[in-house]
Amino acid sequence: MADLFFFGTLRHVPLLELVLGRSGDALNVLPAKLPGHGVYQVSGQPFPAIEERQGATADGVLVQNLSPADLDALNFYEGGFGYALKPVSVQLEDGSAAGAEVYFPEPGLWQTAEPWDLNAWADKWGALSLRAAEEVMAYHGRMTAEDVARCFPSVRRRAAAWLAGQARPGDGVHDLSKDVIVHSHNRAHLNFFAMEEMDLQFRRFDGSMSPVMNRSAAMAGHASVVLPYDSVRDQVLLVEQFRAPPFIMGDAHPWMWEPVAGVIDPGETAEETARREAVEEAGVTIQRLETVARGYPSSGALAEYIHIFIGITDLSDVGIGGGVAGEGEDIRSCILSYDELMAGIDAQTYQDMPLVTAALWLSRHRERIRKDSS
Repeated sequence: MADLFFFGTLRHVPLLELVLGRSGDALNVLPAKLPGHGVYQVSGQPFPAIEERQGATADGVLVQNLSPADLDALNFYEGGFGYALKPVSVQLEDGSAAGAEVYFPEPGLWQTAEPWDLNAWADKWGALSLRAAEEVMAYHGRMTAEDVARCFPSVRRRAAAWLAGQARPGDGVHDLSKDVIVHSHNRAHLNFFAMEEMDLQFRRFDGSMSPVMNRSAAMAGHASVVLPYDSVRDQVLLVEQFRAPPFIMGDAHPWMWEPVAGVIDPGETAEETARREAVEEAGVTIQRLETVARGYPSSGALAEYIHIFIGITDLSDVGIGGGVAGEGEDIRSCILSYDELMAGIDAQTYQDMPLVTAALWLSRHRERIRKDSS
């Protein structure tokens, strides 16, 4: 049996329960402190790290008598963050000392900033961390902690997308607690994207329940799409890049002309993503965004919710762009007149449906936009 001191997100009992797969009521938890150490926010990440700091004291909890199975689950979860256990002596509320182990980061792994606050973290990141941990722990025993760690950014994006979906209003007709019955939920594959499947029933329009059906979804999260449009010059900017899914499907034309697009990071709005991606992919600064549509591009197969915009910009001053090399992006761009774009739409030249959607919306609102910009 092992005694561990938790200083960070695992002090949040719902998260600890999820990782361990059992109720916190069955755990022996004591408030404790670790003198000579402080807990600090990791720069650019939604979690903290512990560091030796003279005069500082790390608040936390001592969880005693953890089983080998508990340790295996914790090592899987924490191992993905680059943490390893080290022995320490913690101070209990009565002033006595107790031996424990603590997850310390590898030296130099993280850059830290201000002192970390558990309540502030729970308010901002608690729900997202729970959803992300649910996906991560589904692969315990099936993948290594290192393999799962490589997927953490996309796991968090999907968690944020799930929370956003939960926050959208229902249709006012169906009660999901009664009108959809999930018999099993399998997380079948995890990588940059994920694949999930369910055996489920749904209420049919005649009031009866459907037979139990197996259905799968490619889990992609949320994304922003923005078509840069210069309303003064009446021009648009398109980007071209290789797309693996059409190639895998057997398409002979996997290089696609598209609007600028990118996944929405946790804590980022769709509008912020659109502006960021316009700079990264095309070297374009967006002056104003016009909302085109928000929805699912292929609701029968793809669990991706996209936000489509027209981005009003000045295409006489286009920067470098080209994408982010570290993300495997190789992008080139071209500037077309509005008439050339619409000729391509009419000729069915473009295979990217968000581009077609944005172009058709622009055709309906172009005169207003140009008038507003004059």
